[in-house]
Amino acid sequence: MSETILREVDRLSPRERRQSAILDAAESLFLEQGYERTSLAEIVKRSGGSLATLYELFGNKQGLLRAIATRWCDETMFRPLDPEVTAEMSNIEILKHYAYRQSETMELPRAIALMRMLMSESLRDREFALQIYRDLHLPAIAELTELLAGWATAGRAEIDDPEAAAKLFLDIIVGDSMLNTLAGVEDEWLDQKQIDWRLQPFISHFKIR
Repeated sequence: MSETILREVDRLSPRERRQSAILDAAESLFLEQGYERTSLAEIVKRSGGSLATLYELFGNKQGLLRAIATRWCDETMFRPLDPEVTAEMSNIEILKHYAYRQSETMELPRAIALMRMLMSESLRDREFALQIYRDLHLPAIAELTELLAGWATAGRAEIDDPEAAAKLFLDIIVGDSMLNTLAGVEDEWLDQKQIDWRLQPFISHFKIR
């Protein structure tokens, strides 16, 4: 374990450490043997602690899956763009950098496995689906909407509806690739050259500069 991770662990409270241990155990078991086949007792056995603590922290098995997905998004999807990386970039380069990062994150085996579990449970339980939509999709839309709205306000793009543009952008870079992967139709995702080709009409239409 790296020194950085050790320092982060040291800053956690006992409750946060227990929560992290349960999430780690649950995610490992879900990925190893499937969400449906994993029992809460197995998660408690691997993580230590008690079933009462698990219920207190997460409510139920669905709560665990939701927390795992939220943690994964916080670690990967919702990381702010590094100012040191983007300082010398044009808006077009920033947009492409964002697209590459999102696509590369979503095509990871861990991401695909989690998305399949979330999709399966969402089809079974509409309320869970709405929770996941609010937890994962809406924050991604909000982050991109803020970026595009800022460019429009500064006169560096012509975007009359930043939120609609943000949804279109995410559909362009991950929409069909994710659907095809979840359905098992194909495994290959867009490479950077393909992403650039797809983004060109978007960039031209909204006059991003």
